[in-house]
Amino acid sequence: MPSKDSILVTGAAGFIGFHLSKKLCDKGYKVLGLDNLNDYYDVNLKKSRLDILKKNPDFFFFQQDLTDKKKLDDLFDRSSIKYVINLAAQAGVRYSLTHPHAYLESNITGFLNILEASRHHKIEHLIYASSSSVYGANKKMPFSVHDSTDHPLSLYAASKKSNELMAHTYSVLFNLPTTGLRFFSVYGTYGRPDMALFIFTKAILAGKPIEVYNYGKMKRDFTYVDDVVESIIRLIPKIAKPDKNWNEKKPDPATSFAPYRLFNIGNNQQVELMRYIEIIEEKLNMKAIKKFLPIQEGDVPEAIADVKDLLAEVDFVPSTPINTGVGKFIDWYLEYYNIKTKQ
Repeated sequence: MPSKDSILVTGAAGFIGFHLSKKLCDKGYKVLGLDNLNDYYDVNLKKSRLDILKKNPDFFFFQQDLTDKKKLDDLFDRSSIKYVINLAAQAGVRYSLTHPHAYLESNITGFLNILEASRHHKIEHLIYASSSSVYGANKKMPFSVHDSTDHPLSLYAASKKSNELMAHTYSVLFNLPTTGLRFFSVYGTYGRPDMALFIFTKAILAGKPIEVYNYGKMKRDFTYVDDVVESIIRLIPKIAKPDKNWNEKKPDPATSFAPYRLFNIGNNQQVELMRYIEIIEEKLNMKAIKKFLPIQEGDVPEAIADVKDLLAEVDFVPSTPINTGVGKFIDWYLEYYNIKTKQ
C-alpha cells in the first residue's frame, strides 16, 4: 500500500482504465487500480492489461466489485486517496437491451457507493465516466453539454444520465467536486472486443461478413484513447467549482451553483461508417464482406462532440486522425494475436 496520496482508478483492467493507469504511473502518481474482472468480454485481455500495469511499482491492484460497499469502504479507510476516477461500469448499449439488471447494479449501486465513500473521505475531486449516449434523441449537432439530455434511447444511456444527476446531488449536499466526462466512441490499442473496430478487424481477417447497421449511414466522432487519457489527466487538478454566473431561471446543464461540471471528450470530427470500414480494409489490405442491416434499437444515427468547454478548461482537445488511430489498433491487434497478413 502506498504511503502518500494516491489516485483511485476504478475499472483499471478495462480499456480506458488500463491506458489511464499506465500513463498516471508513468507520470509518477501512485495508482490504486480496482476491477472486478467480470466476464462481459474476454478476461484474458483484462489480465494482459494487468500484467503490464503490475510491472510498475506505483500500481496497486485490488480485485473487488463496486457493489460491495463494505470492501470499498475498507479500501478508502486504509488508503490515502486524494482523487477518484470512476471508469468502472457495465458498458454497451445493445447489452443493456437484454441484461438490464446488470446496469442498475454496476452503474447505479456501484456509483452510489463511490459517491458515499468519496464524500465521507473528503476526496478532492471525483471524475467519472459518462457517455455520449446520454444525448439520445437529440438532433442538434454538434452535441453540446449545455443542451438538455432528457430523452435517452437505452437503459445504458439512462444509467449514465443518472450518474450525472447523482453526482450533482452530492456536489450540492456535500460540496463534493465532481466532473462528468461524456466519451465519444473511444477506440485504440487493447480496445474492447465488443466495439466496432475490434469486431470488424476480427471478421475481415477471418473472411466473415461484417454487419453494417443503418445501411452504412452512420456517422461517429471516433476518439483515440491516448487523447482521452490526456484529457482526463489535464482535468484532474482542474477541480470543479461553482459557476458564479449560473442562473436558476435559465439553468445551464453543464455547470451549477455547486462544484459540478460536465465535458464532452470527443474528436470534434465526424467519420462516416463506410469510410471507417474503408480505412480498416486499406490497413489490412483485405476487403470486407458487408451485410447491410437496419439501425439497431438504442443506436443514434450520428454524433459529434462540441469540445469548446474542454479546450477552454485544459487547452487541449482530442485530435488524432482516424487513419493514424486505426493503424495503431490494427498493428497492435496483429501483434497481440500473432497474425500474419498478406502485407
